[in-house]
Amino acid sequence: MKESHFKDNFWSTDFNSTAGYDNLIQHLNDGKKTCKEIEDFIKARATIEEKYGKELINLSRKVCGQTELNTMKRALDVFKQQIENIGQAHAHLAQSLREEAKRLEDFRERQKDSRKKVEQFMESLYKQKTSQYKKTMESKKTYEQKCREKEEAEQNLNRNANTSNVKQQEKLQTKSQQTKAAADDADKVYQQNVTLMEKVRDEWQKEHIKSCEHFETQEVERIHNLRNIIWTHVNQLSQQCVTSDEFYEEVRKSLEQCSVQKDIEYFIDLRRTGETPPAPIPYENFYNGQRPNASRSQVQCGRRGPLPSPSTTPSDGVYSTAEDPSYSLVRY
Repeated sequence: MKESHFKDNFWSTDFNSTAGYDNLIQHLNDGKKTCKEIEDFIKARATIEEKYGKELINLSRKVCGQTELNTMKRALDVFKQQIENIGQAHAHLAQSLREEAKRLEDFRERQKDSRKKVEQFMESLYKQKTSQYKKTMESKKTYEQKCREKEEAEQNLNRNANTSNVKQQEKLQTKSQQTKAAADDADKVYQQNVTLMEKVRDEWQKEHIKSCEHFETQEVERIHNLRNIIWTHVNQLSQQCVTSDEFYEEVRKSLEQCSVQKDIEYFIDLRRTGETPPAPIPYENFYNGQRPNASRSQVQCGRRGPLPSPSTTPSDGVYSTAEDPSYSLVRY
């Protein structure tokens, strides 16, 4: 099956029409707009990744499990470190995305500059072509008018061929010769303009073919480049997922090493204070401690000795037991 190309499909039977060329330019401008939109999209994604990365890094530096010990402490340290690593990876991804967007921007600008040169040259040729067409059509109009004047003069001369007026004959003869000369001159100018117009048209047609080929090459490059950029973009995002999963795997490995029993034993070894519990606290009778020779039956039965006599009462109204060794106090 024959391939279709720009150079075979954007012509017009109208000599001065630029419809085909205009359609190509419009399509290329639309392509340039798409490149700019994809470029802005990637830049926006880079901004999101950068912000997300910074937030993860800040989050990883927050206090988390500061009082934990042993294997759980190590697991939490690994967890926080890997979160920071993921944040750094997102920051690196943001930088890679910006570099990709810059490459697309450079590509777009190169195509723009290259296309601009072709457009300017084609515009110049188009002006020459239309200008020469106008001159040719004007010279044709003049030529046709001179031919009609020549025919009219010849007809007048023929109609008055048998007239006896010599001056009239000479006048008509002169008129016929003048119109014939003017028609011949107009014919030469017309032919020269047609020849020149054909040269201009031929040059324009060749350049139009070249511009179509150039524009088609640019379009092929643009589609190919956009395809590769988007492919690279999603590969970068996929790689980020792989990288993140590798960091998360480190956390899982550290959690596998986290032992409940080891952490319990570690805490015991670190903070132990002794293995012997306190002994029971016995009841200690105050008077047993003060009166080791006191009668046991008196303490248990709560017997009292004789009350002290008034002479033994101190001035403050408090009885003294110092003079009565048989006195004891038991609380019931």
